[in-house]
Amino acid sequence: MSVRTTKNERKSLMYKSPSPLPEKTRASLVESLNARLADGLDLHSQIKVAHWNIKGPQFAALHPLFETFAVSLANHNDSIAERAVTLGGKAFGTTRHVSKSSRLPEYPQETTRDMEHVKLLAERIEVYLEGLRDSRKLFVEVDDADSEDLATGIIVEFEKHVWFLRASLET
Repeated sequence: MSVRTTKNERKSLMYKSPSPLPEKTRASLVESLNARLADGLDLHSQIKVAHWNIKGPQFAALHPLFETFAVSLANHNDSIAERAVTLGGKAFGTTRHVSKSSRLPEYPQETTRDMEHVKLLAERIEVYLEGLRDSRKLFVEVDDADSEDLATGIIVEFEKHVWFLRASLET
């Protein structure tokens, strides 16, 4: 037996928002923000795995760098979640939800070597950035400057992080 929802019930899935954007637009923004939240939460956990397990000659430089990335990303994840709620939606971020929704590849748990972590994190941050850029296109399209600014700030910061990582791999 399938459960049908009426138009009014679907409407009630969104909460009142201070945003002047139409509800349908806000719903699409919330969906996109939740997709970025899932990627960001997954990336955060992968950065922490690298931080905890790193070994090798670059340990002293990379261990604190990875922690810096993780702390920054945790703050951005919080901002993304709060933006979704501000727009009248809900933020979805349980581990089970993230595991079903994240676009990032699984992190190889057995990795310990410093430069292998650098390579793996650079690849995953690039996937994260791709999703942010896609979301930013939507934000621009629907004229949501606030979400666009949020995405742009994260993109600028994490492009720099990838540059740090990629520069470390060059010989």
